Amino acid sequence: MANQEAVLFSRILTELTLTFHIIYATIGVGIPLMIMMAQWIGIKKQDEYYILMARRWARGFVITVAIGVVTGTAIGLQLSLLWPKFMEVAGNVIALPLFMETFAFFFEAIFLGIYLYTWDRFKNQKKHLLLLIPVALGASFSAIFITIVNAFMNSPQGFNIVKGELVNVSPVLAMFNPAMPTKVAHVLVSAYMTSAFLLASIAAFRMLKGSQHVYHKKALYFTMKLGLIFSIATAIIGDFSGKYLAEYQPEKLAAAEWHFETEKGAPLIMYGVLENKEVKYAIKIPVGLSILAHSAPNAEVIGLDRFPKDEIPPLYIHYMFDLMVTIGVWLSVLSFVYVIGTWKKLRFILSKWFKWLIVLGGPLAVIGIEMGWWMTEVGRYPWILRGIMRINQAATNSGHIDTMLLLFAGLYLILGIGSVVVLSRMFRKNTVEQELADRAAMKAGVGK
Repeated sequence: MANQEAVLFSRILTELTLTFHIIYATIGVGIPLMIMMAQWIGIKKQDEYYILMARRWARGFVITVAIGVVTGTAIGLQLSLLWPKFMEVAGNVIALPLFMETFAFFFEAIFLGIYLYTWDRFKNQKKHLLLLIPVALGASFSAIFITIVNAFMNSPQGFNIVKGELVNVSPVLAMFNPAMPTKVAHVLVSAYMTSAFLLASIAAFRMLKGSQHVYHKKALYFTMKLGLIFSIATAIIGDFSGKYLAEYQPEKLAAAEWHFETEKGAPLIMYGVLENKEVKYAIKIPVGLSILAHSAPNAEVIGLDRFPKDEIPPLYIHYMFDLMVTIGVWLSVLSFVYVIGTWKKLRFILSKWFKWLIVLGGPLAVIGIEMGWWMTEVGRYPWILRGIMRINQAATNSGHIDTMLLLFAGLYLILGIGSVVVLSRMFRKNTVEQELADRAAMKAGVGK
């Protein structure tokens, strides 16, 4: 069993890496779909502005992919170095999706390169659009396969341990574990939602800075519509996730909801503070937890009283759950109001204060993603493989994790600042107006 200092630093370093990586991974999954849809609409409507959206988004997407590769590699390295006992099991049972994730990424990267270097080389733009299909599929399947590994950690199956030896190993059964459907679906739609709100945030910010170009208005309306669709989808799948937790990880649901006593007709607790197991200042929705868990107002919901103290997750995950849900609801309302307001031509959606709300929507969506992942990972504590292997059994005994933590923190700081600087300079030097003027001049030259 690993010493406590090694376990602590291993947990901090893993959390830091995942926190940083999830930003670029989410963008890497969602943006290809946005690019493909924008270009498809541009071709269908013969609208140069949508074509330009696809072109500019693809250019910025390459930078985020590069950062995602570095941080993804760091995760693979850290799994082997920090959690060797876990990797002994994972290497024999769940290695298949890890391999398939690498293949999906290369599939995406190859076609992304071809797509970027063949702009304006197709007379029929529909053929160029076809190159985006494997890019979007590769990005999404990359997320699917790596999420399957995480789902396996929450609901391990496909093997038995007899006298310390793995027997009856079935990689396919391990992949299709009970957590897989809801977790994969939630990761995908939340990535699409977050990417849409990030792009909407950029468009609104450019409009606040004085640009009244049609490009930004169309980009804002397009991405806010997608944000509304995917925020609703995220909420629906989140409901299914709650029902999964009630059946397979009831201790996580109970900790997230501060549900201490098993009871029927359990209320849903939002916000509040906890003082000596007494909830204060909370909003209680009668029978809400029973409906969330079992779709029945009088259903019994298992409480924390049914679990040993050393198997109860940290109760602060309640705040993560609340923040995630609050942000999701807020973004759904914001995008709904914007879409309806645009349709009805309401003047307030053109105001500065409303645009600032949209600008804030992008960072809030990222925070929502972070809260969801933190709740998932912290909520599994003390298990790394739920019910089979504890975190302190899986961690390394190395005494140099604190040094690794400092080195990787420095790396992420450089990568984070560098990506922001590169992206801002890239688009500052190539404005929408300049690109449209250049393309018009190019077409005029070709016409002559």
